[in-house]
Amino acid sequence: MSRLQTRFAELKQANRAALVTFVTAGDPDYDASLAILKGLPEAGADVIELGMPFTDPMADGPAIQLANIRALGGKQNMVKTLQMVREFRAGNQDTPLVLMGYYNPIYAYGVARFIADAREAGVDGLIVVDLPPEHNDELCDPAQAAGLDFIRLTTPTTDDARLPVVLAGSSGFVYYVSVAGVTGAGAATLAHVEQAVAHLRRHTDLPVCIGFGIRSPEHAASVARLADGVVVGSALVDRIAKAASKEQAVGDVLGLCRELAEGVRGARR
Repeated sequence: MSRLQTRFAELKQANRAALVTFVTAGDPDYDASLAILKGLPEAGADVIELGMPFTDPMADGPAIQLANIRALGGKQNMVKTLQMVREFRAGNQDTPLVLMGYYNPIYAYGVARFIADAREAGVDGLIVVDLPPEHNDELCDPAQAAGLDFIRLTTPTTDDARLPVVLAGSSGFVYYVSVAGVTGAGAATLAHVEQAVAHLRRHTDLPVCIGFGIRSPEHAASVARLADGVVVGSALVDRIAKAASKEQAVGDVLGLCRELAEGVRGARR
């Protein structure tokens, strides 16, 4: 079993949802970003999404756009991002880590080289926002053949005709984008989330994780009662933007992660 399969099986046995955290590699700089990454599992993150910085993150709202700008300003690139994964793996062999971002940096790096290096570094899966299933042969198929899960996004506008196409090449988990908008832009109602989870479960046996707009432990707990995972990104990234120092950024991100984890872990008690 992959790390993702193992982690979700363990959580199902424990009757709780996963806390899935997102941060951008290299934000606010390499060392602070690595300290955050290494600290997330102990702070309660069950799965980590690590953003691959890109100049045009079109699905992201202001918070994560600014995180990309900060990271790129610090000369973060794919080589450094994969090195960050290696350094994380040197001390953690259990927590699933997924690279999330856009196809352009992967294409520029070289697809075959990227897949080989990501696998060697200890990456478990990929979320590539702008590569639809019609182009599975570009990255999805070779990535899965190499042992990397390929996680698809579904949205409120993914209808019954489109959903099987999207899910056909999916593995690891399904990421449901709960609002029709960019990251951090509002939140869906719990009734909508409940309906969406039920709908997805009629189409797939993969774990369903809900993201976009989840910012507080209370909100995370309410979603954790309905879904297999709760994804939090912008709220964590905001802590970096608002910190007066890099040390404070590390402490504030990990502090919020602990609060979110407490909410998620207590949701079904």
